[in-house]
Amino acid sequence: MTVDTTTAPLSLPMLALNLILGIGLSLIVAWYYHYFGTSLSNRSQFAPILPMLTMITLLVITIVKSSLALSLGLVGALSIVRFRTAIKDPEELIFLFFAIAIGLGLGADQRIPTLLAFAGIMLYLAVRAILARTRKGSHSLYLNVQIENDSDGSALFEQLNQLLLSEFRELDLRRLDHNHNVLQATYYLYIRDESALIRVMDKLRSKYPNSSVSLVEQNNLLGG
Repeated sequence: MTVDTTTAPLSLPMLALNLILGIGLSLIVAWYYHYFGTSLSNRSQFAPILPMLTMITLLVITIVKSSLALSLGLVGALSIVRFRTAIKDPEELIFLFFAIAIGLGLGADQRIPTLLAFAGIMLYLAVRAILARTRKGSHSLYLNVQIENDSDGSALFEQLNQLLLSEFRELDLRRLDHNHNVLQATYYLYIRDESALIRVMDKLRSKYPNSSVSLVEQNNLLGG
């Protein structure tokens, strides 16, 4: 049984149409990622890569789909490619797959399914961006308090909890260290009123002059 390895002719008008659609859709994705993404990386430098990735993927799929020999050659070529740069941010990886998926769909001449899927995904992203803006005044914070005091550790911890509960509805203790006369506690807080933090810091400074307070926004942590 022989396998037909002849190359089917490419339709240049369809290729041009797919490229135009790919550029348009990927530019929308890049614009959204640049202005609404939450990645810690430099989004202004990463976003322009997405349209190029879409067009390259589209071109590769358009070429190899017309020939079995080319598709087998592509598998062999990709098997020796090694990417040394690790993608540490999940959001970057998701938008990379989004750009690749657009190129795959248009390269396979599946324009209607690609456009429908693109519209559905962008609708979800738009709703998520709107909901994020409604929660703009809220923060997820790690509050680290260090107090130097000669009183008993358990009594000092109870006093600290009562002071914090006077401003916050609930506390989520993540770490507690007590070494001689130094008490260090780390809490996870979800707050909407930033003035509550100012009042807490004033109370701590007044009651424990030797205390120190540090705040870390959880949303800006790599593991957060």
